[in-house]
Amino acid sequence: MKKNIDRNYLEIYSLNELVEPECPTKEYVVSLIDPPDFQLNKFFYKTIGKKHRWVDRLIWTEKQWIGYTTNKNVKTYILKKADDLVGYFELIIHQENNEIEIAYFGILEEYHNKKLGSFLLTNAIKKSFMFSPKRVWVHTCSLDHKNALKNYLSRGMKIFKTETISI
Repeated sequence: MKKNIDRNYLEIYSLNELVEPECPTKEYVVSLIDPPDFQLNKFFYKTIGKKHRWVDRLIWTEKQWIGYTTNKNVKTYILKKADDLVGYFELIIHQENNEIEIAYFGILEEYHNKKLGSFLLTNAIKKSFMFSPKRVWVHTCSLDHKNALKNYLSRGMKIFKTETISI
């Protein structure tokens, strides 16, 4: 049975366009994973992606995960509350276009409905602009969290392309 999925591509060109939410308590911290740890990426991908049909990386070997996470153009950041993992995002630096892609982004289910998605997205956009790109972009689809598109739009991102695909 085929299912139609709506996909939206969004972009932001400047930190001046960013609409920041109220920050949660200071107990939440976003940090770069350095050195890279493919096990963290794999954990978040599988755990968050399970409900949203993230399937393309499920077949990756350990070597593929290591190759991806150690690529100098891939940066992974995690959100923690004390020692607890909360969420993550991956940035891909597209040097040829001077762009940053927010490749994967998510919050673990037990931390949903705490306004942490807007906090984490704000951090993803701010961290992206540290690389001085001409734009930051992301895509989301109707399989993602019900508030995903609203979050991107609320942070000041604008849709630049839409499409419907069948899976």
